[in-house]
Amino acid sequence: MKKTVISLMLAALLPAMHVQAEEGDWVVRLRATNISPNESSRLGSTVNKAVGAAVMTPGADLKVDSNTIPELDISYYWTKNIATELILALGTRHDVKISGDSAGVVGNQHLGSVNLLPPTLTAQWHFNPDQTFDPYVGAGINATFMLDRNLRFESGATAGEKIKIDRNSFGPALQAGIDVNLKDGWLLNADVKYVWMDTDVEMKSATTGNRWAKIDSLDINPWVISLGIGKRF
Repeated sequence: MKKTVISLMLAALLPAMHVQAEEGDWVVRLRATNISPNESSRLGSTVNKAVGAAVMTPGADLKVDSNTIPELDISYYWTKNIATELILALGTRHDVKISGDSAGVVGNQHLGSVNLLPPTLTAQWHFNPDQTFDPYVGAGINATFMLDRNLRFESGATAGEKIKIDRNSFGPALQAGIDVNLKDGWLLNADVKYVWMDTDVEMKSATTGNRWAKIDSLDINPWVISLGIGKRF
């Protein structure tokens, strides 16, 4: 009985062992992607400098929450080992809040949300393109376009003052993952990326002369973790 079960398992895997990546192949993947910011913020000290008064605890910072979105990506194989991958994610919305200012005049509070569009292009090296388990590493560039970038202080001494994410971001990206090749060109995929993403945050109020003044340098730098399925053509 045990021999029969083992034989059936090997027979199920055998077609996958003969899947071979070739020059000119296309792979389309649909994945669920979690974007988890590893942010670095200097909000407290920069706000105090911008308004000329100690309205926030110097250690106060901005927090950007995580989000999970659907993502489509397309890969092209230049050789059996070398591929390029373009990630076409939908816009990802993240809540933004102040943290670490419980003793300040402004206080911890929710500021609203921003919508980010983060297409990423990477070049990959596939270690075992002819095998069932094909791990890979990659590196490339990310372009993050800041959509719906307006925020607002909701309470405290700065209630009603306008804030905005000032500019789009361009930075490097590193990648590692694995394709599990199945029958008829289908595959399972797990993938992780680290993306360098930074921008400026500005405020406009009477304390800044009714002009936009920089109040933070925000490094978002998210971990991007994906699971999904794909098809080779």
